[in-house]
Amino acid sequence: MMELQQFADTSALNNDFANRLVSILQQGIEQRGAAYLVVSGGKTPQALFNTLSQVDLAWDKVTVLLADDRWLDDNQQDSNERLVKATLLQHKAQAATFVSLYAQGASAFEGVAEILPRVSGLPQFDAVILGMGEDGHTASLFPCSAQISAGLALDAPAVLAVEPKTAPYQRMSLSLPRLLNSRHLFLHLVGSNKLAVLNKAMAEQDALAMPIRAFLHHPVAHVTVMYSEN
Repeated sequence: MMELQQFADTSALNNDFANRLVSILQQGIEQRGAAYLVVSGGKTPQALFNTLSQVDLAWDKVTVLLADDRWLDDNQQDSNERLVKATLLQHKAQAATFVSLYAQGASAFEGVAEILPRVSGLPQFDAVILGMGEDGHTASLFPCSAQISAGLALDAPAVLAVEPKTAPYQRMSLSLPRLLNSRHLFLHLVGSNKLAVLNKAMAEQDALAMPIRAFLHHPVAHVTVMYSEN
């Protein structure tokens, strides 16, 4: 099920979103002694990350990880880990624990054995923030990849290596069932072009063609779309 929350601009969106996330994380800390936040890379969440990084929270009880990352170490410009460390894990939030999706290895496929235990042993997430590409991919669940059926399988392992045909770099991605195992699911979108993609995704059911549909049309999961046009 999908719920669309529209905001006048990204400033209003980010302020509201940050407040929601802090409330969710605080609740996790109060009820379970820890909270788990999954974020996505790219340009869209950077202002949100900057806002969150300065919020008063028991960040030492928060674990942060990415929904996916390129198979690059964090000194590479295109690394999502690099972005998260430079924007979110700063100021007050630098006390949070970060779980990397990268390990030394020739390929992401070789790295799965090391990354899988890091993620599969984590409890239910408190919040997952997804992004969405123009092709309807989310995390690194690309419709063009040979691994898409495996990533969307209900019995998929927590993480899988992906090699998209229409984007650079091998990837490490959380799978559909691991991402769905969260108390709150968000889809963060900015721009009228992304709203058009969302509408296309909602109009049909084929998740292999647009993997974001596996979340939006899930019979149980509730996805809150946080959207502003600009």
